[in-house]
Amino acid sequence: MNPLEKTLSQPFDAVLARVPEALKVEGFGVLTSIDVKDTLKKKIDVDFRRYTILGACNPKYAHQALSMSLDVGTLLPCNVVVYEDAAGTVVRAVDPLRSIGALDDDRFLAVAKEVRGKLERVIASL
Repeated sequence: MNPLEKTLSQPFDAVLARVPEALKVEGFGVLTSIDVKDTLKKKIDVDFRRYTILGACNPKYAHQALSMSLDVGTLLPCNVVVYEDAAGTVVRAVDPLRSIGALDDDRFLAVAKEVRGKLERVIASL
């Protein structure tokens, strides 16, 4: 079982409303919210499931990482997705440990581990 993913039986709108509050408890704010269904319909007239990408940021850890290297900005913010599928409403967060591997710089491991732990707690709280 992936600790950064959870399928819930609650309706999409109810889950989507809870995620920012759960993120807030762990020090994250939502910087962006992309309604993929709406965007795809408007841009290319395609029908798609309800799917929202939340760009979450924990300022403390973002500052710490950016102070080590400005290149880490390519990996920010931490995306959390909420979407509907046949099993229910899925919430999934990016794995900072996997993402940070793109920089090939071990200095970021401690920060990535801490952020991953916070995201695991967010998902578990839903």
